[in-house]
Amino acid sequence: MTTMQTPIPTLFMRGGTSRGPFFNEADLPADPRWRDPILLAVMGSPDPRQIDGLGGAHPLTSKVGIVGKGKTPGVDLTFLFAQIAPDKDTVDTSPNCGNMLAAAVPFALENGLLQAQGEYSTFRVLALNTGMQCDITVATPGGQVAYSGATHIDGVPGSAAPITINFLDTAGSVCASLLPTGQICNRLALPGWGEIDVTCIDNGMPLVIMHAADLGRTGHESVAELNADSELRAHLESLRLHCGELMGLGNVSQKSYPKMCLIAAAKQGGSIATRCFIPHVCHDAIGVLAAVTVATACVLEGSVAYGLASLPTGHNKLVSVEHPSGEFSVELSLGADGQTVERAALLRTARLIMRGEVMVPAHLVPA
Repeated sequence: MTTMQTPIPTLFMRGGTSRGPFFNEADLPADPRWRDPILLAVMGSPDPRQIDGLGGAHPLTSKVGIVGKGKTPGVDLTFLFAQIAPDKDTVDTSPNCGNMLAAAVPFALENGLLQAQGEYSTFRVLALNTGMQCDITVATPGGQVAYSGATHIDGVPGSAAPITINFLDTAGSVCASLLPTGQICNRLALPGWGEIDVTCIDNGMPLVIMHAADLGRTGHESVAELNADSELRAHLESLRLHCGELMGLGNVSQKSYPKMCLIAAAKQGGSIATRCFIPHVCHDAIGVLAAVTVATACVLEGSVAYGLASLPTGHNKLVSVEHPSGEFSVELSLGADGQTVERAALLRTARLIMRGEVMVPAHLVPA
C-alpha cells in the first residue's frame, strides 16, 4: 500500500435525483479548513470534467453527504450537505439538499449508526446546514434497508422502495423568514427589460419565482434550450444578485442560492410547471426543497404562483409540481387561516451504489 494516499471509508449513494459519496462525520476532520480540501480532492474539483475524482461533472452529481449521530435530545441523526462546484474550488454547506437527505437514514443503517426498528423505521434527522428537522421513514424488512420497491420518482429510471420525508420546520431555512423581503410580491426593474413581479420565498430553499412569460419565455422550453439561452441566463443572474440583497443574503455571486424559478401553467395535468436554475444551470428536474417552496408559493394568496396554480380545495393539498423530466408531488397541510403551511411531506427513493474507500492525497489529512 502506498503511503502517498490516505483511504477514507465511504458509501457512494443515490438520494432522490442526486448522487455522491456519503461519509461518517467521524471519518472526516471537523474543521472545514481541513475538511473542504479533502472533499474537493474526493470529487476532483476544480475541473469541469472532475476527471480525477468521483464527481459527475454536473451540479446534481457533485454532492456530498456527511452523517453523524444526533447530539441533542430527540434527534437521532445529523446530516450535513455539501455542494461541490465542478469547475471551482468551492464547498457550499449553506443550503439543504432534500434529495441527498433521502439517503441519510439508509447510510446510517448501513454503517451501524442506527438500528432498524421493525418493518419500517422512522428517525428524526437534523439538517445541520439550516437547523431544519424532519422525520424520515424507510422500509427495513428483516432489519435491513430495502432498496427494491414499486415507487417511481421522475428523473430516476425504474422504481425503488419508498422513503417518506416529513419536514417539520422549513420556513426561513437560510433566510430570516418565509418571505424575507417582507412582501409576498416584489415589483423590480430589470435593466434592459422592464419591470417584473417576483416572489422571494424560503420554505426550505431560497427561491426567486417569476412568470416565464414576463421574460418572454413559455416555461415549457427544454433544459438544453434554456441552457443555451444566454440572454435569459444573463437576465436571471442580474435579477438573482439583486434579489439576494433584498432577501438579506448579501452578495450571492459565489453562492448557490437563491435558485431562480420560472413558472407557467401546467400542461401535463399537474398544478404548476417549473423551470428551475441551480443557480446558473437549468435543473433537469427540481430539487426537493425547491419543490416544497414552489408548492408553498402556490397556496399563498398574492404570490406570483397563486393565481396560476391549479389546486384542490381543502386544507390538505397535494401540489403536483411539473418539471422538465416529469412531476414532483408535495403534500401540504394548511392551518385554519388557509395560508400557514403547517406540514410538508413527500416521497423519495435512494440506493446504495458502491461501498469502499476513496483515496485522497496524504498531505491533505491531518496527522
